Amino acid sequence: MIDEITFIAQLTNPKSKEKAFRQLITQYKERLYWHIRKIVISHDDTDDVLQNTFIKIYKNIHKFNGKSKLFSWMYRIATNEAITFINKRAKERNVDITAINEQLAATLESDVYFSGDEIQLILQKAIATLPQKQQLVFNMKYFDELKYNEISNILETSVGALKASYFHAVKKIENYIKNTQN
Repeated sequence: MIDEITFIAQLTNPKSKEKAFRQLITQYKERLYWHIRKIVISHDDTDDVLQNTFIKIYKNIHKFNGKSKLFSWMYRIATNEAITFINKRAKERNVDITAINEQLAATLESDVYFSGDEIQLILQKAIATLPQKQQLVFNMKYFDELKYNEISNILETSVGALKASYFHAVKKIENYIKNTQN
C-alpha cells in the first residue's frame, strides 16, 4: 500500500475520497470487525457497530490530525462505538455492563458464527466478567497483539495504567478458569 500521508491526502480529497475509502474498508474491515466483536460479542451487533464506525470515519476523516497512526485513530473510533453500543444496550435493559457482557458470553455456545472450542468459550466467559477497561486492554494486548504504546494512543491512557490493567485482567481470568475447573 502507498504511504500513509499520501493515503490520507487521497481520503481527504473529494476527487479521490470514494476510491480511497473503499480501499480503507478493504484493508481494515476484518481487523476492526474482530476488535468490535470481542467487545459486543454478537455477530449481528458487530456488523451494525462496524458500519457505524466506517460512517463515522468517513464523515470525520478531515478531522484526523496525524498525531497517531490512521489505524490507531480508527481503532479508537471503533472502540468508542462498541462501548457506546454496549452502554446503550445495558441502559435499555436496565442492567450494568458486566451483566450484559455475561449474558452475551452465555449466548456464544448457540452462536453459529462462534467456532471456538471449550477452552475458548471459557476464556470468553472469563473476559466477560472483567471491568470494561480491563476487557479492552486484555483483548488488545492478548488477541490483537498491540503494543502498550499503541493501546495508549487508542485508549488515551498511560502505559503504566495499561500494564496494571492487563496484569489484573490476567489474574482475574486465571482465577475464573481455576474456579470453573473445580
